Parts: sequence; structure tokens; C-alpha cells
Amino acid sequence: MTNLNSTASLNVAFQGEPGAYSEAALFEYFGSKAVAVGKARFEDVFDAVDSGACQLGFIPIENSLAGSIHRNYDLLREHSLHIIGETTLRVRHCLIAAPGASMDKITKVISHPQALDQCRGFLDRWEGGVKVEQVYDTAGAVKQLAETRNQTTAAIASRRAAELYGMSILMEGIEDDEANFTRFLVLSTEPVDPGKDAKTSILVCLKNLPGSLFKALSVFALRDIDLSKLESRPLIGQPGEYQFYVDFAGSTKDQKVIRALNHLEEYATLLRVLGSYPRNSF
Repeated sequence: MTNLNSTASLNVAFQGEPGAYSEAALFEYFGSKAVAVGKARFEDVFDAVDSGACQLGFIPIENSLAGSIHRNYDLLREHSLHIIGETTLRVRHCLIAAPGASMDKITKVISHPQALDQCRGFLDRWEGGVKVEQVYDTAGAVKQLAETRNQTTAAIASRRAAELYGMSILMEGIEDDEANFTRFLVLSTEPVDPGKDAKTSILVCLKNLPGSLFKALSVFALRDIDLSKLESRPLIGQPGEYQFYVDFAGSTKDQKVIRALNHLEEYATLLRVLGSYPRNSF
């Protein structure tokens, strides 16, 4: 079983370059015991934990402005890792450019798709319009600027990314809402003791019968189990069929949760516990 209270150093995989929001949230969660290992893709994060190259993985799963990161929900199903923790990060976006660049000369803005979505209002109000280009990472966008020194391109990323790569901040706080938070999950090959204040995440596919979703949700309502998340994703290769990701209060050690999951199996073709872990307020 994973012990997050250990003081030993941990190799933790995240998607992105140094200066990425995932890296910032990772250090905020683990502190100095974390050794952050950047990966190009979310798939690489999962693979690093699966293979043992890294002890833990750290992924974003949803943002309060842009919504869910659907690829990571799909990867949770494709891999057999355990969710062992969660945390949130207040995201404050900056418009970043090479030294000497000015707003009136910028014709293109690059960043990760999620960051661009979170700043959509700012970009839409840009006088004269601006071209938007997606790249794989916020900090990676700033790294690209540092390499090219292009005076007509800007990036959306964190203040730390600008400082790390020696770039200039043209504007700060350009996200569409100040209440811009991203939720992150911690992944391991082993489960964790969630303690008393726990959250559980499950994946369930339901039988194609009338009222199956209502019946599935009722197993929690009947036992006063509070649901905090319900996410549906299409089943690849099965048009019209869906899988559901559910977060709820409680642990798989709780008797009422055990009874609810046993009841849920009556309506499910697949039921998998993704993890019980210490709950963090979002």
C-alpha cells in the first residue's frame, strides 16, 4: 500500500515542461520530497507509473472554467492504476512574450488547448483579432518562445514559466474568471489508506435497460451517499453506449459504500473502483 506520509523522495511523472501548472500543483501537494519528471503526453505519465519508471503520476482531471480533461478519463479506464490523492490549484494565466515585444505587434497566441479555452473571452476581445495555435503544454509554449525569440507571438502560461525561461509578462490575470481552479489526481500502482474523510471514484458501464441510470444513482441516494461528480464518456466501438465516472463521499471500507456497490452491480456490465483516497475540497 502506498504511504504518502513517508519523507522519502518520490519520482512523480507529470505532463509538460518545467514551469507547467501541473508541476506547480505537484510541488504544492508533495513539497520538497517530490522529484518532478516531465513527460510529453498524458499517455507517457500513465506508462511511466505502469512500468515503474516513476513511483507516482500526477494528472489534471477537470477545470472549473473549461471542464473535464476527457483524455485522462479515458486513460483511467485503459490503465489499472489507483487514484490515491487529489488536490486543486488556483490557475492564474499570463500573456507572455519575448523581451522587447509589445501587445500591438502580437499576431499569434500559443498555448495548451485548456489554457486557451480558459482565456477565450480575452482572446475574443483582442483588438484586430489574433491567431490562436494549440501546443502540447503551457510552459512548452514559453520554452518555444525562448528558443525562437519571435516578436509577433505570445504564449499563455504561468508567471513561473515566464521567469524560468527569461520571458516578459505583457498581461497577468487574463483568465475569464478569477475562480479558475484545476483539480489534479495522484496515481499509483498500489492503493492508499484513505482515512476517515475519504472520496471514492468508480467507473461503471450500465445494462441497456429502461431506467438503468436512475436505478444506478438510486443506490447512492437510498444510503445518503453524496455524489460529487458524474461524467459520461462514449464507449469506443459501441455507438450509443456510455461509460460513467462517478465520485462520491466515503471509502470502500465503509459498510454503506460496500452495500451500495454490491447493489450497483445488479445494473452494471462493468464496475471498477478507481480509488478511495483522502478528500480535498474543490
